[in-house]
Amino acid sequence: MGRRSTSDFPIPTSRLSFTLPVFSPTPADAGERLDHYLQSQFAHFSRVRIQSWIKSGRVLVNGEPAKASALLRGGETVEVSPAEPAPLRAAPENLPIDILYEDAAVIAINKPAGLVVHAGAGAHSGTLVNRLVHHFGSLSQVGGELRPGIVHRLDRGTSGVLLVARTDSAHRALAAQFSGRTVEKTYLALVEGRVASDAGRITNPIARDPARRTRMTARLARGREALTEYRVIDRFDGFTYLQVRIGTGRTHQIRAHFAAIGHPLAGDRLYGAKAGPRIFLHAWRIAFRSPATGERIEIESPIPVELTQWLAGLTIIKETS
Repeated sequence: MGRRSTSDFPIPTSRLSFTLPVFSPTPADAGERLDHYLQSQFAHFSRVRIQSWIKSGRVLVNGEPAKASALLRGGETVEVSPAEPAPLRAAPENLPIDILYEDAAVIAINKPAGLVVHAGAGAHSGTLVNRLVHHFGSLSQVGGELRPGIVHRLDRGTSGVLLVARTDSAHRALAAQFSGRTVEKTYLALVEGRVASDAGRITNPIARDPARRTRMTARLARGREALTEYRVIDRFDGFTYLQVRIGTGRTHQIRAHFAAIGHPLAGDRLYGAKAGPRIFLHAWRIAFRSPATGERIEIESPIPVELTQWLAGLTIIKETS
């Protein structure tokens, strides 16, 4: 179903080959931003590059991650673990993809859990984008050469349907639908514990967790607006099976929202759940209007075998009214 691309997208092959020392800011450095200080130490690297190290936790101040805007006091210990430079473009790779739908404007992909959508820290090959470039060649460039066609993302551990724009005009049209909240995104999720209400809404704002920068939190008064709606499908011994719809697309939104109300997703150890085969979150259905035809399209992704087997191993609870 796919088509071979003849495009050539080279990846830089250079590697960092030097040893970075541990820095000790002096009292004279007090009041300087962390990123500004490090840029003065590494004249060959841009501040954007250094900020990416800080954001990904590769810079530790007194053994702890810090923000780029953190002000130095002098006397700290600053350790840096540099990341290799990211490729400038996505490279085509002849790896399989599962296509659920395609027309002149959009492609819907069935993403398996464990597959990274696009290049990022520590992941430059084997991504969904690398596969798309091989199979389809020309895709929207609105998101840049590392993210051709990508209008929205799914976390690495999440499976399900994901839309890809074929042209720039299609990308902008889909992005407008996402920002206008006319795209309907429905997930299937298994959470720990008994969710009391048969249906509900979670509206806690979502922010980066200041205590652990790799996750988000919905336990603070501040953050970005977020809306998650749910209804119970089944109740099991120790778990609740939910259909979830999101009105916003914040990072880790479903994971952070359910953790905030005391029901982390099954298998989601980052948010406090017990270990499982994987995180039980599946992007089951998406509905939108095709930029090519204006027709309303509804696409479903079959629930993966490992999740159906997980459910089959649980004990269902029959509740009486």
